[in-house]
Amino acid sequence: MSTSARHKPKLILASGSPRRRELIALTGWEVEVRPVDVDESEIPDEAGIALACRLAEEKARQAARRFGDAFILAADTVVESDGEILGKPSSSAEARDMLFKLRGKNHQVHTAIALVAPGKTDVHLDVCTTEVPMRAYNEEEVQSYVRTGSPLDKAGGYGIQDGNFDPVQVDQMTGCYANVVGLPICNLVRSMRKLGMEPVFDVPSRCQAQTGYDCDVYPQILGIEK
Repeated sequence: MSTSARHKPKLILASGSPRRRELIALTGWEVEVRPVDVDESEIPDEAGIALACRLAEEKARQAARRFGDAFILAADTVVESDGEILGKPSSSAEARDMLFKLRGKNHQVHTAIALVAPGKTDVHLDVCTTEVPMRAYNEEEVQSYVRTGSPLDKAGGYGIQDGNFDPVQVDQMTGCYANVVGLPICNLVRSMRKLGMEPVFDVPSRCQAQTGYDCDVYPQILGIEK
């Protein structure tokens, strides 16, 4: 690997999510947060993956028009349960309803990442889907969690990393944990490699150390032996 390939790129994150910024930090790349606003309304009968890809691409294109001298990263995460898309709840009551829709069942979390290289217009898309098994939490647990306010800024009304609630049966989950947080970091590394950039650090090791999750999919994503 050439030294130049490991130089820290100037990376613009077109999202205000602190969780995405924390995950990008695992790579060693420097990131500047520059959120953009797009209309996130769904198109009738639009599938979850299609919605995530469309919104991530729109965010990336908008950011590229404003910050074209840097790598642009945009992402969109969609929670889908039985064909229904669950966005961020607008109220505590809606958060409670979402959590009970998900309770004791599997659902899918799709995250699309969109990259634009400096001075370019082509958008490079990658998508990660994780099958997420939820535990059978009770009414009291849900009410206590909703009172914290944490569900209100999260698609589906929950955070896999919220240890005070632990909504996900992580020991039964396969797939990318970071994807459920909001950014499949190994997919990002794979996409950046296609644009000639390597991470500074060993991302799978750092991700597993931070999340405490024994990941079984990073070898396939990154094309390496575990």
